[in-house]
Amino acid sequence: MRLRELVLDRFRNYAALHLTFDAPVTLFVGRNAQGKTNLLEAMHALAFAKSHRTARDRELVQWGREVATVKGRVERDGGRSVRLEVRLAPKGKTVKVNGVEKRRLSEYVGHLNAVLFAPEDLNLVKGAPQHRRRFLDMAIGQVSPAYLHDLSAYLKTVAQRNQLLKMARTAGRPLDELLSVYDEQLAALAAKLLRKRLEFVGKLEGWARTIHAAVTQGAETLSLRYVSTVAMDAADGAMQAMEERVHEELVRLRPHERERGVTLVGPHRDDLAFFVNGYSVQTFGSQGQQRTVALSLKLAEIEFIREAVGEAPILLLDDVLSELDAGRQLHLLSVIQDRVQTFVTTTGVEGVDHALVRHAARYRVEQGQIEPEG
Repeated sequence: MRLRELVLDRFRNYAALHLTFDAPVTLFVGRNAQGKTNLLEAMHALAFAKSHRTARDRELVQWGREVATVKGRVERDGGRSVRLEVRLAPKGKTVKVNGVEKRRLSEYVGHLNAVLFAPEDLNLVKGAPQHRRRFLDMAIGQVSPAYLHDLSAYLKTVAQRNQLLKMARTAGRPLDELLSVYDEQLAALAAKLLRKRLEFVGKLEGWARTIHAAVTQGAETLSLRYVSTVAMDAADGAMQAMEERVHEELVRLRPHERERGVTLVGPHRDDLAFFVNGYSVQTFGSQGQQRTVALSLKLAEIEFIREAVGEAPILLLDDVLSELDAGRQLHLLSVIQDRVQTFVTTTGVEGVDHALVRHAARYRVEQGQIEPEG
């Protein structure tokens, strides 16, 4: 797939902008704080109807304005064209596909698949578990609308159950009858999410292991493990078995949950662990190893999406070339070449010696103004 047009209206520091893209690789070059990342953020918003930098949609609207819009035209394989629109307003967010408003996010996400790689994605390896859960949810959600729907229902159920646990603690009553109803709902939804996550991690590991071995010239073997609050593995993937195990844990831990007022079991508490040659990268890995694992995961995500939907996603590289050494740069650019439409932000490419960069479309970004170079 290709993003052919991007139209911004009062988005961040862009009052109005209309860009068209024909080249496989597009570079946005400029000093820091000029608006380069805002362009990739707009593309991310077009794909996911949300920012990767903030949970507050209001921050995406230009200062002093009430409404912002992001529009784009996506060309899918076979020449099919899809027009997308995200409108951010005080009363809420609306999304449209080919002019038709979609009520559910699961009906919108997936028309433009995108993989973002930014310096903060190092947190994917060494950061808190929520970074890895977000990675899982966004990657799976792009190719499975049902997963997004189940995730939304699951998180609402967790929030409602947490309220009930707090009420039980405050009132001094167990409220076991009501909690049992929520336990059944939560276990059923958790099992659906767990099965999808375990399947995803199994496929991702295959791609990431191959990529990681290539980057390290065969010196390192990467493996992944899904760390669940409920003891299970990919081989024990029967829905009923998962549901029963989650339900058993919810019942077993209910006294502790009432004391703390939170749900301690389920996908919202799970994690993803990485190992190189059998050792935990999170605990024992060097910064270079952690960067290589993060790079391998992002490149593996591209392959996962390509396999799942039959087309490669677009790739958004936010100032990462300067964060990678020459070897990792070369591998990243070689994977991209002629296969993935890529948008790169950078302060300069003088140290990057690759034909892909030399032949890329290039724009100079300065104080929210964009001019083509060359």
